[in-house]
Amino acid sequence: MVPFSFAGENWRLTRAGALFRLRGETLLVADLHLEKASFYASHGQMLPPYDSRETLARLAGAIRETGARRVFCLGDNFHDDDGLSRMEPHAAGMLAALTRATDWIWITGNHDANGLPHGLGAMADEAEEAGIVLRHRALPGETRPELSGHFHPRLRVTVRHRHIRRPCAVIGAGHDGPHRMILPAFGALTGGMDAGDPAIVEAMQPARAIDAALPAGGRLATFPLWRETA
Repeated sequence: MVPFSFAGENWRLTRAGALFRLRGETLLVADLHLEKASFYASHGQMLPPYDSRETLARLAGAIRETGARRVFCLGDNFHDDDGLSRMEPHAAGMLAALTRATDWIWITGNHDANGLPHGLGAMADEAEEAGIVLRHRALPGETRPELSGHFHPRLRVTVRHRHIRRPCAVIGAGHDGPHRMILPAFGALTGGMDAGDPAIVEAMQPARAIDAALPAGGRLATFPLWRETA
C-alpha cells in the first residue's frame, strides 16, 4: 500500500486498486462487475467462469491487508441484474462471508440500477462519509470532495522501451488540493478507458489540475493529464 493525502485526510492505495481511509477503517472499491464472464457465456461468448472468485479473493486480500471494518462498493457491482442468480456456490459463499464480516454498503451503478442482493449488506444510490460524497459516476460541477468509479481509467506508460497499460486512479485538484478521485476498476474481468479521455476530464470539472496516479516503488506516482490554462 502507498500513503497519500486526499481531501485533508490520510489514505492508502493498494496495488490492486482498493482505496483505504485510515480514519474509520474504511475500504472502497469500484466496478467489481461480478459474473461478467457468465453474462457473456449466456450470450454465446464462452469465457472461464471464475472471474467472481478471483475478484472476491482479491477483495478479501485487501480487507486482510488493511484491517478494514467497513466496505463501500462504488457501483457496477454485478455486471447485470441476474448476476447473483448465476453465481456458482463457491463464489456465493465467499461473498456471503465477506458481507457478514464487515459493515458492507453497495452503491448502485448503471449496471445494477434495478437493485442489489438483499441480505448481503446495505444499499444506497450514493452516500456521504465524513464529508466525502461516494457515488458511482463523477458528477460534473461537483465542488465537494468526491469518490467515484465508472470509467475504469487506465494509464499507458513506457518502461524500458515497453508500452504498458495499467489501471490507475484519476485525481482532480482544486485551489485547496486534491479533492475528487475516480478509482480504477477492481474487477478481474474489466477493460479500461484512457485516463486522459475527454469524458473523464469533463467529468472532473471544475479543477485546476487532473492527474493519473498509481502505486510505484512504495510511493504514489502521478502523471499529468490536464491543467487549467489562464
